[in-house]
Amino acid sequence: MSTRRTSRLMMLAGAGVTILGLGAGTLSASAAGASDRGSEPITHVTRVATATPIKHLVVIFGENVSFDHYFGTYPVAANPTGEPAFHAAAGTPSVNGLSGALLANNPNLANPSRLGPAMALTCDEGHGYTQEQKAADHGLMDKFVQYTNNESCSPPDRSAPNLVMDYYDGNTVTALWNYAQRFAMSDNSYGTTYGPSSPGAVNVTAGNTYGAICGPSSAVYGTSVCSGLGATNLPKPTPGTVQAQGSGTMYSDADPAYDLCSYTQDGKSAASTIEMGGQNIGDLLDQGGVSWGWFQGGFSNPGYVPGQASSFNQSAVCTGATNNVGGASISDYNPHHEPFQYYLSTANPQHLPPTSVAMIGHQDQANHQYDLKDFWAAADSSNLPAVSYLKAPNAQDGHAGYSDPLDEQKFIVNTINRLQKLPSWNSTAVVINYDDSDGWYDHQMGPILNQSQTPLDALTGSGTCGTSTAKVFEGQQARCGFGPRLPMLVISPWAKANYVDSSLSSQTSIVSFIEDNWLKGARISGGSADAWAGSITNMFDFSHANGRRLFLNPVTGERVEH
Repeated sequence: MSTRRTSRLMMLAGAGVTILGLGAGTLSASAAGASDRGSEPITHVTRVATATPIKHLVVIFGENVSFDHYFGTYPVAANPTGEPAFHAAAGTPSVNGLSGALLANNPNLANPSRLGPAMALTCDEGHGYTQEQKAADHGLMDKFVQYTNNESCSPPDRSAPNLVMDYYDGNTVTALWNYAQRFAMSDNSYGTTYGPSSPGAVNVTAGNTYGAICGPSSAVYGTSVCSGLGATNLPKPTPGTVQAQGSGTMYSDADPAYDLCSYTQDGKSAASTIEMGGQNIGDLLDQGGVSWGWFQGGFSNPGYVPGQASSFNQSAVCTGATNNVGGASISDYNPHHEPFQYYLSTANPQHLPPTSVAMIGHQDQANHQYDLKDFWAAADSSNLPAVSYLKAPNAQDGHAGYSDPLDEQKFIVNTINRLQKLPSWNSTAVVINYDDSDGWYDHQMGPILNQSQTPLDALTGSGTCGTSTAKVFEGQQARCGFGPRLPMLVISPWAKANYVDSSLSSQTSIVSFIEDNWLKGARISGGSADAWAGSITNMFDFSHANGRRLFLNPVTGERVEH
């Protein structure tokens, strides 16, 4: 740790840094000292009581999709010859989507056009905090072409006139439409704020983009304090040590300060990274003794095998790559998609592996941050954590510009097919949600529950997202929200069947569900949106367990017999 870093931590301690205990749920001495058990079932971990039949929550957190971009014409697909077919079952409900004048006489400069599987790879659209507000234009939702459209990109990605307005249907996002028909989805769920990936990732795990205490003014509104960290002097976090909140708000995709890959992979300087103060849901789960983890593709080196310490190569961390459907080689890991790496309390800066398969989900040197391989090692050992966030490798996360719906579909379907074969499926819920809209057109504006007046805001005028000074959290600016409408699906034996939920929810509703189910309603505090995020429970029916499963083809998204 550098001298500068040490002195800053001392100042923060004097300012009231809270030291949290690990809670009653730490493992027994025998478990904490366990050696590698390979695939041996784990039987000694105490289960925490839950408020619902859900004992395992798996959040598949995708990238950059608006609701209309994937579900605008649900459940009606064009079904041209040669494309995977989707035919809605009788009684399938419609959604608040695209029809009538929105398709034929749209208030934007162009009408929405259908994209088929041949256009799976597209340009990445504009999706900055300010851009998205300008596109929404006082709620008129009529300036997407002017402010978020992008038609200029290199092959294999493809462009089209007024691309930002366009949408896929059940012939491309076939699996998601099949899941929606068999299980439940929302057509009234939103990003907690406007802006790109990193704020979305923080909102789905903490509900608050306020509290940044480092990074340049271009990445954090309201602060210009430098972290003083670098690739060679990343500190070893002390579990449970929570940094005091800073006075800035994250609104961009600046990399996390507590991540080796921010410096070695992305070549960032310490001054261009962000650190978040305050708590996240991981801190509360640790306090409550609940097992959990964030599992991301490419977090460890490509040759890493869970439970084999010799397979971990520190110098090869951040180096894995996967080809997308267009044949482009895409780096697997993305630091700014990993929200827990922004927090001292939950970071694993050096990407250290768990000390054993038995410890996945529990406190050790990995500090709950893992590779996707670790998730399946735990699942196959009957050691599935209570709460798991899954992040696909970049090529399969759905982000336009380097990923696409077809590669995303492979990841989602392979994951859910495998989960449904586990004994734990009857007590599992999978939630599919997204970090931001990528700027893609969506016709429905959500309620503005948190207003803001900064030079970054533009929703209701220059420098404004509303005009009220009685904001939800006074002083926490640059948190204009709710932001764009995003897909939200619940796949579970306890999900309502063929159900569209129109009650209000957001990314942070996932945090609220975790708090209510495992933590007796405890809240993160400090301005977190968990207290006003809305609920996802209306997509469940906890009075009837039906054991529902749906196996799909990962390439076509169509149903298969199993």
